[in-house]
This record gives sequence, C-alpha cells and structure tokens, in this order.
Amino acid sequence: MPRLPRVAPAGVAQHVMQRGNNRQACFFEEADYLACLHWLKSAAEHADVAVHAYALMTNHVHLLVTPGREGAIGALMQYLGRHYVHYINKKYRRSGTLWERRYRACLIETETYLMQVYRYIDLNPVRAGLVAQAPDYRWSSARMNLGLQRADQVTAHAQYLALGHDAPGRGDAYRALLDEGSPAEELDATSQALNTGQALGARRFIEQIEAQQQRRIHHQAPGRRRKGPTTDTDDQQLGLEI
Repeated sequence: MPRLPRVAPAGVAQHVMQRGNNRQACFFEEADYLACLHWLKSAAEHADVAVHAYALMTNHVHLLVTPGREGAIGALMQYLGRHYVHYINKKYRRSGTLWERRYRACLIETETYLMQVYRYIDLNPVRAGLVAQAPDYRWSSARMNLGLQRADQVTAHAQYLALGHDAPGRGDAYRALLDEGSPAEELDATSQALNTGQALGARRFIEQIEAQQQRRIHHQAPGRRRKGPTTDTDDQQLGLEI
C-alpha cells in the first residue's frame, strides 16, 4: 500500500518513527543515546514541537509529538538528523546516511488514541525483550511519565495531565495503564497507522482533518482487511539483534 502525502497541522499529535538505514544500528554506546537526547531536546525547542514520549531503540526511534506550527515535525526531524548524524559520522569516522531517507508518521485523534500511543512507545523495550518492566529501560520516557524521574525531556500532554489531580496520582494512573498492557488489536491498529501513514482515529476525526487540509489522509481500501494482528517487526527483530 503506497504511503500517503504528509499532513502535519499545528496542534494535532503525531506518532513518528525513524529507522536506521537498512535497519542497521543507530546507537553504539551509552554516550550516543545521551547525545541523541541532547539533540532531540534542542530540536524540539528549535522547531516548536512538544515531545510527550520517546523510545530510543538500537536501530530505530519512536516519538509522540505535537507540532506548534505547520511543518514543525519536518523541521524537528531535519534538525535532529543533521546534528546527530554529524556526531555519529565524526565519532566513528564514517560517512553517508545513518537513517532511512523518509521517517514514518501518523496523525492521532487525541481523545481516544493518544494515551494508547503513549503506552505503545513506553512499552516498546518490553515488547522487544530488552527489559521486563518499562521503567527499567534508560532510553525511553517511561520513568518520566511514571513520575520516577524529572521530566526534563518531555512535555506532558493535556490528556496525560487529565490522568490525575497531582503528579503522584498521574504516575499511579499511568503505571496502571502500562501494567494493563496493549491488547493485540491496539498494537495492530497503532502499527498499521504508523507503517502506512494513515491517521489513527475515528472517521469523524479523519473527515475533519481532510476538510481542513483539503486532501485525503486515509486510504480507501478496495478489498477485505486481512484478519489477525500484525507484528511489530522492527521491535521483534531488535530484540533478536540485541
């Protein structure tokens, strides 16, 4: 199924994934993860993007972000790619590309699906078999979103803030969300939306965005939808590689 043209209206959250070229590693030691987080924070400030959740995996990166202006996500990824790739190439005396040429992204309907994507990203290392519990992984936002670490790398979304009246309450509610895990149907829908670039939302949300942007953002599937959940092949492969 061909990818849809990018649509990135201001104020609408997106799930973004950038994978290493040919699924090769993008991080080689602890300092590389720290450098990427540094440039991610700088890129978010530079591009006017709020980062709500992230997971830096060995060969790909997941982000949950909300752009403050049209085109901000493209600016974010360009800034991050330029600075982090320069760092890696200089450090390891290599040249050429590090990331796949095109990052993947999909719009998210806030009320129904945003916390689903929060959970999808923070549980990514658990699904990959890297850790038993989400907060055990150092290179994701799980500890910050659980209130176990200062949230200096993420900006809480309004939907996250609605989980509780104070920080401890929100942390407890988010822990319950992670402990519940992601049902197969939820994983399937989240992965499919990201891999195809389709919006993750109800028909009314999709129609509203299409009317606003005056362009189609959802495929009109001609055939029957295949049955059974898809697998997050990037994450499963990553677990094997590590």
